[in-house]
Amino acid sequence: MTDARSPRPDQQPGTARVLVGRVVTPTGVLDDGVVALQDGLVAWVGTRAQAADAGYDANLPAGDGATLLPGLVDVHDHGGGGSSFPDATSVDEARVAAREHLHHGTTSLVASLVTAPRDVLLERTANLADLADAGEIVGIHLEGPFLSEVRCGAQNPHDMLEGDPELVRAIAGAARGYLRTMTVAPEVPGVVGAGGVIETLVEVGALPSIGHTDASTEQTEAAIAAGVAALAAAGRPGARLTATHLFNGMRPLHHREPGPIAACLAAAARGELVVELVADGTHLAHGTIRSVVELVGSHVGADGAVAGPDAVALVTDAMAAAGMADGAYELGPMRVTVAHGVARLTEGGSIAGGTYHLLDVVRETVEAGVPLVDAVRAASWTPAGVLGLDDRGGLVAGRRADVVVTDADLRVREVLSAGAPVDLAP
Repeated sequence: MTDARSPRPDQQPGTARVLVGRVVTPTGVLDDGVVALQDGLVAWVGTRAQAADAGYDANLPAGDGATLLPGLVDVHDHGGGGSSFPDATSVDEARVAAREHLHHGTTSLVASLVTAPRDVLLERTANLADLADAGEIVGIHLEGPFLSEVRCGAQNPHDMLEGDPELVRAIAGAARGYLRTMTVAPEVPGVVGAGGVIETLVEVGALPSIGHTDASTEQTEAAIAAGVAALAAAGRPGARLTATHLFNGMRPLHHREPGPIAACLAAAARGELVVELVADGTHLAHGTIRSVVELVGSHVGADGAVAGPDAVALVTDAMAAAGMADGAYELGPMRVTVAHGVARLTEGGSIAGGTYHLLDVVRETVEAGVPLVDAVRAASWTPAGVLGLDDRGGLVAGRRADVVVTDADLRVREVLSAGAPVDLAP
C-alpha cells in the first residue's frame, strides 16, 4: 500500500494500488478519502474509516495534502505544446498536442479542427482518425465550416460554406467512426431542415453543436428542436446537443434580441443541450461562469444527491500555445499572437482560442466561486456523458482508473491512465 505520491509498487494484474487524500467524486468530496485501483479500473472509493471493512489496510498513511480527481475530459481542444491539430500533417505532430494535455490531467481528449477548404478538412480529419486509432484521442470535433461569417471569431470567413450534407458524410468517412461533434450556425442555409446538416450529423453518429452564430432565438430553437427530434428518431436516448463555447462567437444576449444564448440556456435547463464554457477568466468573466453553473450546472444537495440539470461542460478551446511561452503561433490559416498568456489574432485582435489546460480551467472555475465538486464534474462526468463514454469520467467503482493526483491547490503531481502512471517528464 502506498500514498498518492509514491510510485506504483508493481504492474502485475490483480495487484491493487491505493491512493489516499481529498477525493472528488461526481456527487461530493471525501476529505479523508481512499481510492483503490485494480486491473485498470477503480475498485473501491470510500473514507479511510471505511477502508478496513472494505478489505484495505486500516493504517493507510495520510494523503499529505493530495487531492484525487478523475481524469479530465476535454471535448473542444485545438492543440498545445506548440502543436496545432488543424495544422498537423502527421500523427507524430498531432501527438505532441495530445500528450501536452495528458501530462496536465486530460486523459480523454477530443481534437478540434477549424474551418478550412474541403481537401484540408478531409486530410486533417483522416490524420486525427489515425491518432484516435493509436489511442491518443477519443474523437474529432469540427468547428465549421457551416458557420456565420458575421461571428467567425478567429476563423477564416472565406472558407465558410452553406450547409452541405454530402461534405458531412465525406468528413464522417474520413473520421472512420471518430467524428464526435460539429459546430454549426442555425441560420446558415442547409443546416436546418429535412436532409440538412443537423439531420446528417445525427445520421453519421455525431452531435450537432450550436456556435459561431448570429441566429435569432427562434432560429436557434428550431435548430435545437431539429437536433432533438433527429436524436430521438435515431434511437439515441440521453444524447444531447452542445453549444460551442457559449457566449463566445455568438450574438450577444440582449433583452429585446435574446439571440442564441437565451435559447441554448433554456434548452440546457430542459436537459436537451450541454453548454461549453471556456472558463479561463479571459473568454468569460467569473460572474458569468458562476451564474451559468448556478442556472444549468450540477448542484449537489446536502444528502449528496445531484439535484437539477447537469448541463455544463468546461472546455479549453486550447490552441498550440497551451503550455508554451508568449509569441507567434498559427491556428489554421490565421496568424495568432500570444501576449501575457492571451491568444489573439495578429490582425484584428479577436480572441483566438485558449492557452490553458483543462485543470487550469477547473482551478479558475473554483476561483470564480463554483464548488469544487461542480467544477470537476463539469470537466469529467458531464463531458464523458456527452461523448457516450460511460466507462470513465468519475471516481466510481467499475470505471476506468483515470486519476489525476494534485496538491491542495490543484497542481498536478501524478496522472494515471487506466491505472498506469503517465510519464510527466518533458
